[in-house]
Amino acid sequence: MEQIFVTANGLRFACLAAGDPAAPLALLLHGFPDNAWTWEHQFAPLVAADYRVVAPFLRGYPPSEIPANAYYDAATLAEDVRGLIEALSPGRPAVLIGQDWGAALSYGFLALHPHLVARATLMAIPHPAAMAASLADPDQLKRAFHWWYFQLEGLADAQVPAADYALIDYLWAEWSPGHDDAAHIARIKAMLRQPGTFTAAISYYRAAFSPTHRDPALEPLRARLGNPIAVATLALCGSKDLRAAPMSHQADHFTGEYRYVEVPDAGHFLHREQPASVNALILDWLAREA
Repeated sequence: MEQIFVTANGLRFACLAAGDPAAPLALLLHGFPDNAWTWEHQFAPLVAADYRVVAPFLRGYPPSEIPANAYYDAATLAEDVRGLIEALSPGRPAVLIGQDWGAALSYGFLALHPHLVARATLMAIPHPAAMAASLADPDQLKRAFHWWYFQLEGLADAQVPAADYALIDYLWAEWSPGHDDAAHIARIKAMLRQPGTFTAAISYYRAAFSPTHRDPALEPLRARLGNPIAVATLALCGSKDLRAAPMSHQADHFTGEYRYVEVPDAGHFLHREQPASVNALILDWLAREA
């Protein structure tokens, strides 16, 4: 595995990469609170299946660039992915794998740019429409408490670092109970301690509610983010993840091949909790490509 840098959508992205650069691209997108190292258990199986595997650190996550314009809206994130695929796999569709925010932003990307992806696997976060509907459930609303907390600009930015990022430990323990991932969480915290990083990471949540963090030039794209998804998509969720409920009822948002699977004995970070099971599901899905 090596670290490479790719310029896409006007930003410099750091990426972990492995495999033959001439092989088909598998682009792996991480979530919050996380980074590209989250995919370390997926690299070897995908390389063995003859993919060029690239996992970028998303915008605002060092060593990728923290943008000065502070745009973190769904359309901007979709354009980041478009730029990465066009730079890394010109003229050839990629396979796309995302978890948490990596999945959340991929729904919009797949709606906007289906020609750039052959097959997709999205984990642990429902389609935005299914997510919105799920918030009528008090349990789902409670699960999303951090969304509202992160809207408190200045307060959240100051309090979470001051508590040595105890919220990060809490979220991992709450979302993947019983799973010990202390070494990985330590490197996430080390990344978040870099100036400006935590505010950038939680700006994804702010952009979901506040126009201030959305690029006004992308309004035409934003209007198409909810279009039906024609790309063949595998949706995965841990059986112990509360997000499984809305994910199990989102098939209507897909017009292409679609499959939903719950991974036993796994929570939110299923790809780290049950890597063998998740890898087998991904490889089986990719092997179906015509």
